[in-house]
Amino acid sequence: MFSRRDFLGSAALGLGGLILPGEANKEEEKNQENELPDPITKLSTMKDQARPITSEERRARIGKACRLMKKNDMGALLLMGGTTLDYFTGIKWRISERMLAVVLTQDGAAFIVCPAFEEARAKEQIEGGPLDNSTSIRTWQEHENPYHLVADGLRERGLATSRLGIEETVRFVFSNGIADEAPSLTLASATPVTAGCRGEKDGHELELMSLASEVTWKAYQAAYESMEEGMDQEEFSRLIARAHDQLGFSGYASVQVGKYAALPHGSKTPQTIREGQPVLIDGGCTVEGYWSDLSRTFMLGKPTDKMEEVFDIVRKAQDAALQTAEPGIEAQKVDAAARTAIAEAGYGPGYKYFTHRLGHGIGMDMHEWPYLVKGNTTVLEPGMTFSNEPGIYIPDEFGVRLEDDLVITEEGAKLLSPQSNSFEEPFGKWEN
Repeated sequence: MFSRRDFLGSAALGLGGLILPGEANKEEEKNQENELPDPITKLSTMKDQARPITSEERRARIGKACRLMKKNDMGALLLMGGTTLDYFTGIKWRISERMLAVVLTQDGAAFIVCPAFEEARAKEQIEGGPLDNSTSIRTWQEHENPYHLVADGLRERGLATSRLGIEETVRFVFSNGIADEAPSLTLASATPVTAGCRGEKDGHELELMSLASEVTWKAYQAAYESMEEGMDQEEFSRLIARAHDQLGFSGYASVQVGKYAALPHGSKTPQTIREGQPVLIDGGCTVEGYWSDLSRTFMLGKPTDKMEEVFDIVRKAQDAALQTAEPGIEAQKVDAAARTAIAEAGYGPGYKYFTHRLGHGIGMDMHEWPYLVKGNTTVLEPGMTFSNEPGIYIPDEFGVRLEDDLVITEEGAKLLSPQSNSFEEPFGKWEN
C-alpha cells in the first residue's frame, strides 16, 4: 500500500528522476528543522567576538616547551595529529595509519616526517605558522619506512641517545616503530611538557573559553524556552545544536529524561519529555578550538519535594567545591569538599550516589589534565581550568547534575558561567 510519501517519490522519478525518495525525505526533514522556535531564531551570531590564536602566541608556547624539555631531560618531543599538535604549531591533522610527525627539539628547532603525497598540504599548513623557516620536511613513499626518517633526523641533531618525549595520544604502533629504528633512544612520557604548557591558560585562552561558556549557556537557555511536552531527546538535542548554530559555533548536548537522568552519561533508550520529569542536558561547544562543558537539570511542571531537596544538595556541593578551589590546594581536596557536602546530606558514602569524580581539566580537549579526583595531589595554580560538576543519581528514580567551568585565579576560583538556582531557574543571570 502506497503512502503519500511513496507516491511523491514515485512521481519525482517519473519527472526525470530529479528527486529520489530518500532525497525527498531529507528535504522534508530540512524544512522541519528550518521551522525553529522564536527563542532560537532571535539568537544573534557571536562569531565576531572570537579572536584566533596567533603564530606569535604559538612560538611562545614552543619556547615554554623547550624550557620544560630541558627541565625534564628530554632531547625532543614527538607530536602527531590532535589537539597538542594544533596547540603548538597550528597544524590540524587527522590521525590515520599514515604517520605525519612533528619533532620539536630542545633548542626550538623542528623537523617533519610526512607522506610524500601529503607534502603540499603539510607545507600549506606550516606557511605563516610558528615553526622556523628552516623546518625541513622529510617525505616517505607508501612502501617506505617513516620511522627511519625520525631516527635519522634525531641522529643528525646529536639526539640518538637522548630521551624522546611521546605525546600521550600517539599510537603504540608509531612509538614502537621509532624504538625499533633507534634502539639507543629512550622513549618517555611527554605529559610533563605538554600538560605543563597546556594546563595553565593565559588571558587569551580564558577569553575564548569564557565566550564558549556564554555561547553554550545562551543556546541552552533558548532551547529550554522552546521545550515542549512530547519532544523526544533527539528532537531536543537538535534544538540545542541549532541554537549553537545560530550563535555562530558548533555545539551539542546529550539529553536524558526522568529515571535515565540517573545514568550520568545517559542511555540509548528512547525517551520523551513529560511534565514532572527531570531533564538532564550535558554538552558544550568549541570557540577557536577551546571547549565549554555545561550541564543543567530542569523540567516542565513542578518538582517533588525530594527532587528539590536533591537539587539544593547538589548546588551546595558545587558551592563547596568553588569555595575550596584556590592556588596551593591539592586537586583532590576540591573533590573531597563537594563529596563531603553530599555525604553529610545523606547521599553517601563515597561514590554511592555521587558516582564520578567532581571534575576534569578543560581547554582544547573537553577532558584534559589535571583532574579533580581523590588521590590527585597536583597543586592548583592560577590559570588552571576545570569542570565543577557534582551530581546525585538515584537508580530508577532520577538524577541531578549541575556543571559550570571554573578557572583558578590568584584570589580563588571563578566560574565562567552563572550557576543554576533551581529546577525553575536553571540559568541564573548573565552579567556582561
